[in-house]
Amino acid sequence: MTLHTIMPLEDVWEHRGEEDPSAEVRVKGVLMEVRPLDFNRAQIIRLLDGPLDNYLNPAFAPGQIIQYVPSS
Repeated sequence: MTLHTIMPLEDVWEHRGEEDPSAEVRVKGVLMEVRPLDFNRAQIIRLLDGPLDNYLNPAFAPGQIIQYVPSS
């Protein structure tokens, strides 16, 4: 990978490896990547798979909070 930047490399790579925990869940037939908030709530990061019309559904927009039952 080639990276052209005027920023110091320490600033570019500062947060490398410090990713938020995420999970993949299927809600109403849509596979999505979410950031768990508490036991049964999560924030949508992005949609991974599902019917195309769900990508325009505001309920599945990134940043929305959803209710789900985590699997064991």
